[in-house]
Amino acid sequence: MLNLLVTGAKGQLGSELQALSKEYNYNFYFTDRESLDITDISKVQNFIEENKINCIINAAAYTAVDKAEDDAENADKINHLAIKNLAKIAKEKSLKLIHISTDYVFDGKNYKPYTEDDATNPNGVYGVTKLAGEKAMQEINPQNSIIIRTSWVYSSFGANFVKTMLRLGKERDSLGVIFDQVGTPTYAKDLAQAILDILPKVKNEKVEIYNYSNEGVLSWYDFAKEIMKMAKIECTVNPIETKEYPTPAKRPHFSLLNKSKVKEEFAIIIPYWKDSLDACLRKLDERR
Repeated sequence: MLNLLVTGAKGQLGSELQALSKEYNYNFYFTDRESLDITDISKVQNFIEENKINCIINAAAYTAVDKAEDDAENADKINHLAIKNLAKIAKEKSLKLIHISTDYVFDGKNYKPYTEDDATNPNGVYGVTKLAGEKAMQEINPQNSIIIRTSWVYSSFGANFVKTMLRLGKERDSLGVIFDQVGTPTYAKDLAQAILDILPKVKNEKVEIYNYSNEGVLSWYDFAKEIMKMAKIECTVNPIETKEYPTPAKRPHFSLLNKSKVKEEFAIIIPYWKDSLDACLRKLDERR
């Protein structure tokens, strides 16, 4: 029996993994920052030994992109040093480790979907610390371990773009949403399902990186328009440029991820973004 530790259990991905856990024949151990501090290597080692853990899914992350610009130390602890701890333990105890990373490791200046081998060049603290975590894991190199880069994550759990648009759409007659940042949303339930499905198939000598998002391409403006349409909310969505909505952290203008590798190696089918948004809204009971 696989004893599976899931960190970041209260986040969007962690919550989706919990919701799906009853469908899989694994012993799940869900932890958050209160129950297990992954920045403390001795606490993690003790937890793993006590519960005979043989696989880790690291869904914990410092994801407050703008806040990270003024809180680099804490972002680095969670996104980099904690991953270093997990990788060390995974190597010492021959555990599988699945770590979730981000499109923010890229600068967004590409003209075609990013592959796993494209050059990284993060714009801000969040991306820099996530890339440092990736590199630490690759240098330590625990066997049977992978990194999954994803983008634009949303869920029926937690705070996210979809829920924000639903709330603002009900409060306002019109909204301005950025149209010059392009990528693909990722329904956290789809990502959780993919992780649990590929888990038994992960077998590699060196750490491998895979991209995962839903299928399709759109801007934040397109995404907001479709949210309002599906939820039947009477709110006009207007396209605005990034420069009209300045933020402390610079966002990538182009976040498309090439998912050929994960589809070919693990024979998975990735849902189209509109289908996944529809599923999420149905779960939220927002369709009237």
